[in-house]
Amino acid sequence: MKNALTFDVEEYFHAEAFAGVLGPEEWPTLESRVTRSTERLLDILDRERVRATFFVLGWVAERHPGLVREIASLGHEIACHGYGHRMIQHLSRPDFERDVTRAKRALEDAIGRPVLGYRAPTFSIMRATLWSLDVLVEAGFRYDSSIFPVVHDRYGIPDAPRFPHRLKAPSGAEITEFPMSTVTLLGRRLPVAGGGYFRLFPYRVTRRAIARINGERQPAMVYLHPWEIDPDQPRIPVGPLTRFRHLVNVGKTESRLRRLLAELSFAPAAEVLTETGLLAIGDIR
Repeated sequence: MKNALTFDVEEYFHAEAFAGVLGPEEWPTLESRVTRSTERLLDILDRERVRATFFVLGWVAERHPGLVREIASLGHEIACHGYGHRMIQHLSRPDFERDVTRAKRALEDAIGRPVLGYRAPTFSIMRATLWSLDVLVEAGFRYDSSIFPVVHDRYGIPDAPRFPHRLKAPSGAEITEFPMSTVTLLGRRLPVAGGGYFRLFPYRVTRRAIARINGERQPAMVYLHPWEIDPDQPRIPVGPLTRFRHLVNVGKTESRLRRLLAELSFAPAAEVLTETGLLAIGDIR
């Protein structure tokens, strides 16, 4: 079974962990590392002959359109991660509309074709921000990959469906949702297969979790960030918990990813959704 492999393309300083200490006005003054770390990912994928989805931040696309074109030229899917990496609950509806419209335009200008997928910064489509789904539909997105069906201090809709499905927006319009992966243990949902969870849990836990999801005849959603294979990234002064969340096992991410790619089957999110019948074949051409 094919699983979805995705990367959220942003700078290390865009992480929500640093939102309280670094403002957008400071971003241009910081060292940019997104190109080298993303190209490292592209090399890994090329060697393993795997294609993936890259959810690219509009801020990055405007400054590095050549990187976006390079990703697309290698056969990977380009999708949208919003523009300024702001959680949706911090935006008004008009501000969110402007954010996604600007980001989508930057990506489509770079690659010359429609962008179908969206992922909210910090998985910030939650119960209080479901109105954002109508904005995504109006903007022309065909699928979303933002909902984490878990309890968490920053995000999550705990009782949301665990697997890809059609989702109704408040207006009644529909969009395909590809949620973040979870497994159930003792009646509780546990997040797996991406980001900090991929780095924190031993590799065998991730591997077994994906196998368990596939055993339920469902595809897993794996997600990482380019900065998670960059152990030499600059250190930003934050508290110990924030530092731990951002940096735990960053030096092990690349080797774990290589092993995962060798042992399991992966494809871009839109391709996986097409094979499940939740996107039309014509959508991805």
